[in-house]
Amino acid sequence: MLLTLTTTAEPATDLGFLLHKHPDRAQSFPVTAGTAHVFYPRAEPGECTAALLLEVDPITLVRGRSDAFTLGQYVNDRPYAAGSMLAVAISSVFSSAMKGRCAARPELAATPILLTVRIPTLSCRGGDDLVRRLFTPLGWDVSTTPVPLDPQVPDWGDSRYLDTVLTGELLLSDALTHLYVLLPVLDGAKHYWVGEDEVEKLLRAGAGWLAAHPERAMISERYLAHRRAYVATALERLADADDTDVDALAEPVVAVQPGRPEPLAVQRRVAVLAVLRASGARRVLDLGCGGGALLRDLLAEPSFTEIVGVDVSARALEVAARGLQLDRMGERQRERITLRQSALTYTDASLAGYDAAVLMEVIEHVDEERLPALEQAVFGAARPATVVVTTPNVEYNVRFEALEAGRSRGMEAGGAGKGKRHADHRFEWTRAQFREWASGVAGRRGYAVRFLPVGAEDPEVGPPTQLAVFDRQEVAR
Repeated sequence: MLLTLTTTAEPATDLGFLLHKHPDRAQSFPVTAGTAHVFYPRAEPGECTAALLLEVDPITLVRGRSDAFTLGQYVNDRPYAAGSMLAVAISSVFSSAMKGRCAARPELAATPILLTVRIPTLSCRGGDDLVRRLFTPLGWDVSTTPVPLDPQVPDWGDSRYLDTVLTGELLLSDALTHLYVLLPVLDGAKHYWVGEDEVEKLLRAGAGWLAAHPERAMISERYLAHRRAYVATALERLADADDTDVDALAEPVVAVQPGRPEPLAVQRRVAVLAVLRASGARRVLDLGCGGGALLRDLLAEPSFTEIVGVDVSARALEVAARGLQLDRMGERQRERITLRQSALTYTDASLAGYDAAVLMEVIEHVDEERLPALEQAVFGAARPATVVVTTPNVEYNVRFEALEAGRSRGMEAGGAGKGKRHADHRFEWTRAQFREWASGVAGRRGYAVRFLPVGAEDPEVGPPTQLAVFDRQEVAR
C-alpha cells in the first residue's frame, strides 16, 4: 500500500528535514506488518514528494488472525488497502515528525506548509461523504475517485476503496496525526487487538484537534472498535481537555461558519491568537488553561517565547501535560512552557509582569460574587499589558436550541435563550451585561476595552461567543 506526501512550499526539499529522511536515498524499516520503504520520487526546490510504501509480509499477516471464516487467511485486502497497518507504519517511520520535532530546523516544524496527501487505495466503509466529514473540519480539501471492482466489468460498480487526495496548509505533525487516527477509523477495522492502551494512543494523537471535531464521538467509537468502556473513558478525557460536558461530546458540533464549517472552539482559539499576535506579546499567561487546547496553539508559534498555563484543577493540568507530551518534548521547546496550579480568585505574585493574559471561557465558571476577587488578581495584581476574555453570549442560545430542536442534551432547561451550554457555568451573560462588566473593570483598573465577535454574527442575537480585549493604559507622569 502506498501513501505520498507532496509540498510546493519552497524550498520544498525541506520536507526531508521535517520527515528526518534524506531525499537522496531510499530507506527501509522493519515494522510489525512487514517492511516500510521511504523514497522520494521527486525532490526539487519547487516540488518535493515523499512516498511511504508498506510491503506486507503474508506470513506475519496470517499469524494471530481470528477471521470468522477460514479463507480470511488467504483472501483479504490487508496487503493493499490503506488502514490500520499503514497508520502503524506512519507512527513508526515518521515518529519524530508526528511529534513535531526537527532538531536541525526547529522553526520548520512550527510552520504550516502546503501539503498534498495521496492515498491511492483508501479503505473506506462510508464512502466519499465520510472522508469529507472527517477531514474537511481539520482544514483539508478532499477529492476522491472510486476504485471500480473490476475495470473490465463496469456493471459490477465501484468497490469501497477510494483514490483519495487531501490538500491543505497545515503543520506536518498535524497532518500525520490526522492520518494516524483517521485511516483505521475510515476502514472500520484494525489488524490488532484493541486494548486499554489504545485510549492513550487516541488522546495523544488527537491532542489539540479531536475534542473540537464534529465527529469526535464516531471517531472514538470506530478507533476503539466500539468497546463501550474505552469509548466512555476517551469521551470523558476529551471533555476535560475542551471544557465540554461528556454528553455534549456525543452530539454534533453546531457549525457557525458558512462554507467550510469550523467548530466554535477552534474559532475561539483562532480569534484569541490573532489578538495576541497583533498585541506583540511574547510572554503569555493562559489563565484557566483546562486541558491545554490553547497552549498547544501557543507552542506552535515561535513568537511566544514564554507560555504559562494556569488552572485550579490538578487533573486538568495532568490532562494538559499528557496532551502536550511534556515528558517527550525537546529541551528547547520544554523551556518555553510552564504549568502551574493556582486559583484565579487569589493574588499570585508570580503571575505579574507578563505581556498578555487569556481567560478563554473562564469567567462564567466563577461565582458572580467572586468576580471582584478575579478582577483584583488579574487586572490589579498580575496586570498584564493585554488581557483577552471570551465568554458565551446567552442571547445566541436560541439559535443552538433551534438547530438542536427536539434534543435536550448539552443544554439545560430554562426558557428560550436561557439554557446554559455547560453544566458548570455559574452564569451566561447577554452582550449588554458583558459590556457593562468589562467597561467597569477597564475604568476601575486603567485599561481601555474593545469588543470583537467570535463566530458568525447573527443580526438579531449577535455572535455565539463574545470577546473583549483590554489594553493597559500608561499613566502620564
